[in-house]
Amino acid sequence: LSPHGTPSPREWWIHVGLICIPLVAVYLHIPPPQLSPALQKWHSAGQVFYFRGRKVFYRDSYGALGSSDVVILLHGFPTSSYDWNKIWEPLTQRFHRVVAPDFLGFGFSEKPRPHKYSIFEQASVVEALVVHLGLINQRVNVVSHDYGDTVALELLYRSEQNRTGHLTLNSLCLSNGGIFPETHYPRLLQTLLKDSSFLAPVLTRLTNYMMFQKGIGEVFGPYTQPTDAEFWDMWTGLRYNDGNLVLDSILRYINQRLKHRERWVGALTSTLVPLHMIYGPLDPVNPHPQFIRLYQQLVQRSTVTILDEHISHYPQLEDPTGFLNAYFNFIHSF
Repeated sequence: LSPHGTPSPREWWIHVGLICIPLVAVYLHIPPPQLSPALQKWHSAGQVFYFRGRKVFYRDSYGALGSSDVVILLHGFPTSSYDWNKIWEPLTQRFHRVVAPDFLGFGFSEKPRPHKYSIFEQASVVEALVVHLGLINQRVNVVSHDYGDTVALELLYRSEQNRTGHLTLNSLCLSNGGIFPETHYPRLLQTLLKDSSFLAPVLTRLTNYMMFQKGIGEVFGPYTQPTDAEFWDMWTGLRYNDGNLVLDSILRYINQRLKHRERWVGALTSTLVPLHMIYGPLDPVNPHPQFIRLYQQLVQRSTVTILDEHISHYPQLEDPTGFLNAYFNFIHSF
């Protein structure tokens, strides 16, 4: 004790440690949350195929009769194909086939560890799915968001170079992805995790629901916050198969974007495939107006929809109607 009878700083830390150690030990073994009925329904409606021996989950819905159009939806980090649930039905009314995978390490797909996750591998997952579904000779429309934007650019690069020939792009619609490293501001936790310091294994294990909710809440607009149930579904998808433990490996894509900027931005600026950008301007990750100015300056062939000023990083969830209107206007324009 110090002269005043209060515990010294050292003793105080020992007390804190004694309290925390069992709490942490308990936390590390907290079972992942149960799937909600909504998530269970999404899961049940999906299928699995194998990519290099790993299970990949995907949804594949047949919709509009008389149309042969296919749309493939590529989700963002750290969520899953369930990000598209609010626009799924309207898309099936317009397209013959609506397809959405969970990338490796995300959602209901396998989450191997240790594993070197990369944008190149995820693009190969999408190509393998196209082969699996017998869509090789089909022109497909791609809609992507966030992390999915970068995967889409790798697919664009491959189709332009005719590298693998698995995917023929009919159109590409991007949304709120950090395609330019110079206007991309990852969140603090992402920055700590992506450089895979000695802290990463500790941080990934200690990421809990409250931290997750706060982090995700910050990239939604103040008037378009997810409901408690929606936050919980996102967290459940992340925790499924211990997905929290691979976050640091997946986040290295931020460094890959920097390294391969010329390849991916080059594919975007030189392509003749119809392009559109749907953008929520309140996005702290790709802030307005720097991001969209740079996009319009570099990608002059692309059309752009800027949604209402209170829409942020998840436009398809925050403003599904605005998102769909923008997308259908684009699809009908060529």
